[in-house]
Amino acid sequence: MNNITAFNTSHHQTGLEIAIIGMAGRFPGAKTIDQFWCNLRDGVESIATFSDAELIAAGVDPALLNHPNYVKAGTVLDDIELFDAAFFGYTPREAEILSPQHRFFLECAHEALENAGYNPQAYKSPIGVYAAASTNDYVLNNLFSNPDLVEAVGGFPIAIANGEYLSTLISYKLDLRGASITVQTACSSSLVAIHLACQGLLSGDCEMALAGGVSIRLPQKNGYLYQEGGILSDDGHCRTFDARAKGSMIGNGAGIIVLKRLEDALADGDRIEAVIKGSAINNDGAWKIGYTAPSIEGQANAIRAAQITAEIEPEAISYIEAHGTATPLGDPIEIAALSQAFRSSTEKKGFCAIGSIKSNMGHMDAAAGVAGVMKTALALRHQMLPPSLHFEHPNPKIDFTDSPFYVNTKLSEWKALDMPRRAGVSSFGIGGTNAHAILEEAPQVESIKTAETVEDKKPARPWQLLILSAKTETALETMTVNLAEHLQQYPELNFADVVHTLQVGRKTFGNRRTLVCRDRAEAIAALKSPDAGAIAFQEQTARQVTFLFPGQGSQYVNMGRELYQVEPTFRAEVDRCAKLLQTYLGLDLR
Repeated sequence: MNNITAFNTSHHQTGLEIAIIGMAGRFPGAKTIDQFWCNLRDGVESIATFSDAELIAAGVDPALLNHPNYVKAGTVLDDIELFDAAFFGYTPREAEILSPQHRFFLECAHEALENAGYNPQAYKSPIGVYAAASTNDYVLNNLFSNPDLVEAVGGFPIAIANGEYLSTLISYKLDLRGASITVQTACSSSLVAIHLACQGLLSGDCEMALAGGVSIRLPQKNGYLYQEGGILSDDGHCRTFDARAKGSMIGNGAGIIVLKRLEDALADGDRIEAVIKGSAINNDGAWKIGYTAPSIEGQANAIRAAQITAEIEPEAISYIEAHGTATPLGDPIEIAALSQAFRSSTEKKGFCAIGSIKSNMGHMDAAAGVAGVMKTALALRHQMLPPSLHFEHPNPKIDFTDSPFYVNTKLSEWKALDMPRRAGVSSFGIGGTNAHAILEEAPQVESIKTAETVEDKKPARPWQLLILSAKTETALETMTVNLAEHLQQYPELNFADVVHTLQVGRKTFGNRRTLVCRDRAEAIAALKSPDAGAIAFQEQTARQVTFLFPGQGSQYVNMGRELYQVEPTFRAEVDRCAKLLQTYLGLDLR
């Protein structure tokens, strides 16, 4: 082992670490991150088989249905036709021409910032956007096929709503001022976007970054023709690393992570999902069979470069989220490349689990890399390794017994042993752009006090002001129900922290509901009540708070004492006024 082996057994920090502080996504069978994790944990295959009636209704040529090589399978995102245009300031006509990829990614961007607990209107530092999208089918199938619409709207607005403007669209709609870059490196695009976001944070192009990708192929209910030796499987299943593997599936999905420098995230008290220790990208060049072929050297060099950047030796890595396309050629090359990178410093065998999200939901193209990162971050948070599906017997060209790897086929505890849990995530694009990232579990934040008591953990205020706001009354009612369910589902949450995030980590909208509660249980009861706080509409203003007290004899001794004791702002103002008046009155009003 070389001289950086000491970094393997602790949360050694190089100063280049990037924290994942928020996530949002839409995946087959999963509208939320919690559903996404549950499906992965439970080994759910989110691939649908379509009936002839469904395919014909989606516009598939009936002549294809009886073709012996036509595979009637695919992945479906729910509610793809829905979009809250008014929420993002779109007119109905603008929403009509906006690609579903742009719609979903915009919604995920807003949700990811909320998940991280940040209101971009209040956050003073620049927030960057690094985004990737797949080829746009919507503009061809739904817009250019409607010449009247094209003539009415014009070609340039359609290009903006469907072209390579994804990142700048997000920056404009959410008023984000950091670097805004759209990435296109084929299948590795979203992991390359994450790598560039990390570099942007380290170089100062932004202080926070959104990074991810989206891939939605239309129509969703559509099969495909299997071709021997192609990249799509013959039976609608993705059997990564298995002897029966004959390719992957076309997957649909969208994912975004929120990133910040680890030292900043720790200083700001952010919830950290996982840490990106280091990442690397490269290209294969011309030294391979063909343009679309993978390269052992190219992949191995990218993997090793990420390990060196992270100052992590291979033996400290206990899981690999593989690219895992399940092709007879690609899988053996990927294991050979991983083995080459790992064998640079260890001869140990069978210590590193390996799997691929493609076995659950197919190949999401431009969203594949971020999906793998999100899966791995969730696995680190829950300290569990989800199963990789459909693996029974290894590809005969893969010698797992003599390699560092074994395919993880069942849900298992992710043991830390004597070092932090660490993982590698790979994503390789057609054309040779390879990306690899090293992830580590979030550091344990020690309490400032060495011996906290129960009293120490009580909130400073005995009463908490719970604030909800939305653009419409319907949305506010839905938000009220969702918050009650969330508080019930996660009893470990600090109620004062929830209140704080709702007050400062969310945008403020006109329709508002306020509740005064002492604790989580009281909040749940109040939120579930039929009259859960009256809905009030208030225009957004920059008015300051004024304290006004009655003077008609209704005052009483000590009426302001509790307010003085628990509200720092009120206390500071009383102290300031008492000090000013003391010179004139000759006494301290307190």
